[in-house]
Amino acid sequence: MCADTPDYRDTVFLPETDFPMRAGLPEREPAWLERWARLGVYDRLRERTGRAPFILHDGPPYANGHLHIGHALNKILKDFIVRSQQMMGKDARYVPGWDCHGLPIEWKIEEQYRARGLDKDAVDVVAFRQECRKFAEGWIEIQREEFKRLGITGNWADPYLTMDFHAEAVIAQEFMTFLMNGSLYQGSKPVMWSPVEKTALAEAEVEYHDHQSHTIWVRFPVVNLPTFDDFRKSFEARQMWLRAHEEELDIGSERSRVEQMRQLEGASVLIWTTTPWTIPQNRAVCFGSDIAYGLYRVTEAAEGSTAKTGETVILADALAESVANAAKGAKLERLRDVTADELGALTLAHPFRGIEGGQGEWDFDVPMLPGDHVTDDAGTGFVHTAPSHGDDDYQIGLKYNLPMTYNVLEDGSFRPDLPIFGGQAILTPEGKEGPANVSVIKQLAYAGALLAKGKLKHSYPHSWRSKAPLIYRNTPQWFAAVDHRLDDGMGSYGETIRQRALTSIDQLVKWTPQTGRNRLYSMIEARPDWVLSRQRAWGVPLTCFVKRGAKPTDPDFLLRDPAVNAHIVAAFEAEGADAWYAEGAKARFLGQDHDPEAYDQVMDVLDVWFDSGSTHAFVLRDRADGAADGIADLYLEGTDQHRGWFHSSMLQACGTIGRAPYRGVLTHGFTLDEKGNKMSKSLGNTVAPEDVIKQYGADILRLWVAQSDYSVDLRIGPEILKGVADSYRRLRNTLRFMLGNLAGFSEAERVAPEDMPELERWVLHRLAELDQRVRQGYDSYDFQGVFQALFNFCTVDLSAFYFDIRKDALYCDAPDSMRRRAARSVLDLLFHRLTTWLAPILVFTMEDVWLARFPDEDGSVHLEDIPETPAAWRDEALAGKWAGVRQARRVVTAALEIQRRDKVIGASLEAAPVVHVEDAAVLGALKTVDFADLCITSDILLTADPSPNEAFRLPEVPGVGVVFEKAEGEKCQRCWKILPDVGGHAHRGTCARCNAALGG
Repeated sequence: MCADTPDYRDTVFLPETDFPMRAGLPEREPAWLERWARLGVYDRLRERTGRAPFILHDGPPYANGHLHIGHALNKILKDFIVRSQQMMGKDARYVPGWDCHGLPIEWKIEEQYRARGLDKDAVDVVAFRQECRKFAEGWIEIQREEFKRLGITGNWADPYLTMDFHAEAVIAQEFMTFLMNGSLYQGSKPVMWSPVEKTALAEAEVEYHDHQSHTIWVRFPVVNLPTFDDFRKSFEARQMWLRAHEEELDIGSERSRVEQMRQLEGASVLIWTTTPWTIPQNRAVCFGSDIAYGLYRVTEAAEGSTAKTGETVILADALAESVANAAKGAKLERLRDVTADELGALTLAHPFRGIEGGQGEWDFDVPMLPGDHVTDDAGTGFVHTAPSHGDDDYQIGLKYNLPMTYNVLEDGSFRPDLPIFGGQAILTPEGKEGPANVSVIKQLAYAGALLAKGKLKHSYPHSWRSKAPLIYRNTPQWFAAVDHRLDDGMGSYGETIRQRALTSIDQLVKWTPQTGRNRLYSMIEARPDWVLSRQRAWGVPLTCFVKRGAKPTDPDFLLRDPAVNAHIVAAFEAEGADAWYAEGAKARFLGQDHDPEAYDQVMDVLDVWFDSGSTHAFVLRDRADGAADGIADLYLEGTDQHRGWFHSSMLQACGTIGRAPYRGVLTHGFTLDEKGNKMSKSLGNTVAPEDVIKQYGADILRLWVAQSDYSVDLRIGPEILKGVADSYRRLRNTLRFMLGNLAGFSEAERVAPEDMPELERWVLHRLAELDQRVRQGYDSYDFQGVFQALFNFCTVDLSAFYFDIRKDALYCDAPDSMRRRAARSVLDLLFHRLTTWLAPILVFTMEDVWLARFPDEDGSVHLEDIPETPAAWRDEALAGKWAGVRQARRVVTAALEIQRRDKVIGASLEAAPVVHVEDAAVLGALKTVDFADLCITSDILLTADPSPNEAFRLPEVPGVGVVFEKAEGEKCQRCWKILPDVGGHAHRGTCARCNAALGG
């Protein structure tokens, strides 16, 4: 600037705002949390009347540790929904909750006892339970603050806890509904059992890890083959029956059949198992009716092999080679087919029959039985069957009335009086392999029953708490029968729990994503009865009594008395579930109508999944801020909850209210590291929410969730978070520009939409489009789609286009110019929509933006609704025109960028390009706008002349060519445009527009 040229910098309307460029979220977010608490934002929103309710029912996290990134993902997704539904006009209530009972907490207290040398069983059960309660209370307080730090809104002052007295009373009451409707029964069947924790586990408490197991191939000798006398008696009986039906029997073929059966004398049926410890409990061998079996002779046995030259074995043809390899390369010769009819007629000896020291324990016959579960994929094609230690085995036992065994105790050891193996542990208290497997293998070898042995690494069930392997163990447990016909007057969706659940899944529930429907449907369609009981202390007891001396099948085995139930519920409401364990509890609850000596009090506790499955009753039904009909609009959890909370809630509610307790279910994936690996402390690849907040702030964590596709597994790590932070900075800059250019805006400036220039009306059109996209996106829980649409709008449509163009008018036009007033009016409309559209996602930042403009002590963006956007703002014709204008502008800006790169010009205002446009309609559209202004050039020439060869073109925008020319004239010292009229006005060095703005 020349010395005699006035300095016009103070006359330009540059942005004014205190909104900082650097967010400082880690330091500033806690102050906003305190502010919201002081304002009582959540409670003030509840005071608004006339709104339709929206209830997202919180799946309770477990109160036993600091939050991990999966907790953060889950709660942030819930917060997106609650806040967005509220801002779209609903009364979106959110009651956070905690799961407080169960083995994880009890296990922690036991660990403390063991460290102090105390015996849990020597402590009063109520005192022990009180320690568990105190432990849970401590973690609830810690987790509550950690959740609040994530910016989660909700009724934090009054959450629900499954250990609250009312909750315990309702859980007991819900259980007693099963008692009264006949679906509760005591059965003895194999369940997943943890010898370490000494309790049954639900499927949701089981995880699978690689485990090395013993494998054994065992001979079951064929015995009691039919004699000719057997044949004769059978023949005569069958002949009489056939003659009555005018049929004859061929005695020759019958004699031949018996003779063929006699060929199997001395043979053994060969079984294979990975659980040698179950052999003492064997009661049958199963075969597949459609599998091809053969009789094989060992023609050669290697030195050291337990196979015997000359012996004959029966096995599946498809597995003969693998069996030979397992027997150290023994040679097998196939002698003949063995049919399913023949197998079904065989009787076997238990491999421990007659064993020294066996005391006759195993001197019984073992039947051969057909089983649909038998395959020839691995092993021998025969399945050794111990009904007490496997579900398939148990089902076979039921079908053929096989005896159950009770050889394995709760600690995973054999009963002390079991011959040979008494007291030996299958698993030690530390979860390691005990001596039982090896001992059984040795005894099989001594008895001559072991053909081969080996090791196998395979996926095996483990407790997700102790990480120790599990066993299937037969033990008396309490079950809810999912196929019991319920005569409870709630049969609209089916007569059984299973029918009601499957109908609910298909007719009553919306699934997000839809694949969740298939997963839960298939699980419930195939599931067995629900094991309700746990042999622990910290939980809600199974509040029922059984008649002393009665059998579980007797009609009066369970006491079903509404008066007794009422006594229990009243006591639990006043004292909690500890009342069940108090001295004299049995007499107190039974009252005057029942003799305490005639009944036993059940002391098992309920599966914690029954606790959480009952939350719909004591939260949705009973709370004032629950749901009027007791049904939630949405349950939202990770995909593992199809076998967990979604599942248990469905079963429980179908038993007590006849339908699903939810109208919608949303499922999200798991969190992985940046490489897609599962997070593990041992691998050092975990990302703690606390660490992200300390470095970036909670809004960056929330933005990571919004930018991710939650329907699949989500990756997170340092590089990903850097990318999220970069997106945040770009968005923040857009918001800062908007705030700076709204300084001092008043209603007097406002321009009506119909009076605005086309460019502003195009922005309004985009706002109308986005309003619909945002509302639909929030309603369908498409947060990634919502944020992506808004981010692209802010960075592409606004920062790189509209703001870039209108900076000149905002900075240099006179305050009363229509163009500047229209632009500021649009900025005001943008402000109210962007802040409310983004508030559910970036809760802290949008509060920062809002308060930067409206620093009201009692105000908050979270007390606002998303403003209605007039449908009249949509103008498809205008949008179509401006799509063409923007395409042509792309060619111009790309052409100028080359000149800037080559240092021909320093800024686009130094240019006055010639733009050749072939399409007459496009050329006409460009001539109706100030195209030079849109391209941020000082001048522009539009022509229909064909583009010369040197013209710049973009392949994706055909028909438009740009020839670069420098602008003619002098540079305006106020707006920096180069124009011919600069220097000819009252204010030296200005153009006509700037001269007028200065009052010239």
